[in-house]
Amino acid sequence: MAHSALLVMDVQRGIVDRFATDSDYLPRLRGAVDAAHASGIPVLYVVIGFRDGHPEVSPRNKTFSALAGTGAFAESDPAAQIHPDVAPEPGDLVVTKKRVSAFAGSDLDMVLRARGIDSLVLSGIATSGVVLSTLRQAADLDFGLTVLSDGCLDADPEVHRVLTEKVFPRQAAVVSVDEWVLAVKN
Repeated sequence: MAHSALLVMDVQRGIVDRFATDSDYLPRLRGAVDAAHASGIPVLYVVIGFRDGHPEVSPRNKTFSALAGTGAFAESDPAAQIHPDVAPEPGDLVVTKKRVSAFAGSDLDMVLRARGIDSLVLSGIATSGVVLSTLRQAADLDFGLTVLSDGCLDADPEVHRVLTEKVFPRQAAVVSVDEWVLAVKN
């Protein structure tokens, strides 16, 4: 695990508020963050964020064009802040992305390579969004991958199940937060 990093993706106030059906999610994710810190594993937070006015958003982008003009996830939007229950600690990095994948429109790949990180542990909201898109791109970039199955949330439990049980295992180890915490402690 010496060359691994934990990615905590899109766990922002506005996103947690829309997906917070699992009251144990944030404490469980905090446990993964704390275990990473205790084991010397870097923690990187990935957030979706835009400049005021959303100049990065094309009207052709079905996912984000509805945000343009609303102020949502712009620099001044409180909903864009990382949820305080899993807030970064000194030394943690925050990477801002402009699309669904953690790599899209961000300097994540550069930061990871500069730190010699070759393996990623993925968590975040939503399983069918940032986690899926990041996993696919990270696999194509030859990163070793682990997904924390209960460190991810999705609005559709069946989609989450299919991804974590059938799709993700083709490219990643899929484990629970407790299993991962136990592994990094040893």
